[in-house]
Amino acid sequence: MRLVNMAGVRLPRAAEEEEKERRPPPPPVSHHQFNSMKNKFFNELTHLPNHKLKMPMWAVGAIVVVVLALVGCLGFCIYKKCINKGKKPKKARERKGGRGRRKKDKEGEEGEEKKEGEEGKEEEEKEFFGKLEYTLDYNFTDNQLIVGILQAQDLPAMDMGGTSDPYVKVYMLPDKKKKFETKVQRKNLCPVFNETFTFKIPYSELGGQTLVLQVFDFDRFGKHDVIGEIKIPMNSIDLGQPIHEWRDLVGGEKEEQEKLGDICISLRYVPTAGKLTVNIMEAKNLKKMDVGGLSDPFVKVVLQHNGKRIKKKKTSVKQNTLNPYFNESFSFEIPFSQIQKLQVLITVYDYDKLGSNDPIGKCWIGYGASGVGLRHWSDMLANPRRPVAQWHTLLPEEEVDAALKAPIR
Repeated sequence: MRLVNMAGVRLPRAAEEEEKERRPPPPPVSHHQFNSMKNKFFNELTHLPNHKLKMPMWAVGAIVVVVLALVGCLGFCIYKKCINKGKKPKKARERKGGRGRRKKDKEGEEGEEKKEGEEGKEEEEKEFFGKLEYTLDYNFTDNQLIVGILQAQDLPAMDMGGTSDPYVKVYMLPDKKKKFETKVQRKNLCPVFNETFTFKIPYSELGGQTLVLQVFDFDRFGKHDVIGEIKIPMNSIDLGQPIHEWRDLVGGEKEEQEKLGDICISLRYVPTAGKLTVNIMEAKNLKKMDVGGLSDPFVKVVLQHNGKRIKKKKTSVKQNTLNPYFNESFSFEIPFSQIQKLQVLITVYDYDKLGSNDPIGKCWIGYGASGVGLRHWSDMLANPRRPVAQWHTLLPEEEVDAALKAPIR
């Protein structure tokens, strides 16, 4: 039995060997093909994540790409929802808040405007300009109203340094013919004046007039500012007995500068001879002083040294004209030692046969002057022995007098 089995096994093997011999032999494998197949096998084997999974390399790469894409999408979603979450609501809050703020701002602005308006009214009502002490007395025998300006208190500061240079102007309305001024009190918010002024007015005419007390802040190089004023209608008080009282100042408006005219003056100084020549040449556009709308002007020239009058001259009177031509010269002997502190005062008057001559306007040239007055004087000193002509604008007499009284800086 054993022999039979072995023979049975041999027979199929012999048949297989015969078939193999009949088949054509496979082509021989070259050494290069063998190496490439070997390398490919080992590469696939080593790059597989699990040797049990028989996956090609391109599939692994595709899986990695998909995983990275999913991770990127997940990270972007986290950034949008978590990190950028605070910005969107903030902008939304700003938009919503903006609308709310606009409504609140509008309501607030309206409320603030109302409050400011109410506060402004209260401030206007409460605004304080200081107070003035004065006296009034009427002399029935001499038909004189005597006004005393005693002192002021708590005046507002008008200058940059927190002070003021106050003085008081006193006049009657509506004519304003006669005006008085106190001396300027330098850098004083509680000045003491103690000055008295007299108006000669018949008692029968006094009731239709108003006494004005105006407090000004003096300014050498510009217009004087009104600090406050008091207006006293004469028909509202009893002058049968003297009046002595304090009264609060109220805000006053600046007086419009009345045009008084201009005057042309020529100056010439010869240092070697000590001779000053003042030539009053002409005037123009003078203020109308007479009922007929004209004036009878003449000019008075006064020389002052250290505040004291040393010499004076006056021109002839020109009848019925507002543009007089004088061309009159006056010579004065002034040593060179005095010329530096000399002041030349020029006043234009309206001549009146029956009463006192009324001043039309005034100007001054020389030491302590400003503007045109100082420039004209400087030009004369810079050009000795040569006449220097200059037009000057006339100012109210009381304004020039106040400037002359003020201490020179």
